[in-house]
Amino acid sequence: MDQALIERLENSFNLLAPRGPELVDRFYAHLFSKNPGVRPMFPEEMSGQKKKLLASLVLVMQNIRKPEKLQQPLIEMGRRHVGYGTKPEHYPIVRDTLVQVMSEMAGDQWADQLTEDWNAALNVVAGIMIEGHKLEEKQSQTQTAS
Repeated sequence: MDQALIERLENSFNLLAPRGPELVDRFYAHLFSKNPGVRPMFPEEMSGQKKKLLASLVLVMQNIRKPEKLQQPLIEMGRRHVGYGTKPEHYPIVRDTLVQVMSEMAGDQWADQLTEDWNAALNVVAGIMIEGHKLEEKQSQTQTAS
């Protein structure tokens, strides 16, 4: 990612960070209303899950200038998501929902360029998590075959 893209991501995230709890509340409300089939993958009581999502966003943004620090945590996160029933096709749904909610919350301070920037960044995150997903599936298949 180039410097200008990173700065746009940081600036837009810093704009929304003070409203983090609202962001995750709105994210999950939109996600479940538009994709009710994913609701069973999540716990009934969502406060812990919401904190995890917010912490994950903060982790990514704190390390966006040091992507090598994100590789292992995102792979592990992808591995864990296999156990929740996550499939690779869920990642674009999450990306699109998150970007839509961020855009709505930022209002006039959001530009089309930010949609492109966040889509690109979240595609990178999803790609690494999907690597972890594949590793977990491969390990599970190996253990089953043994």
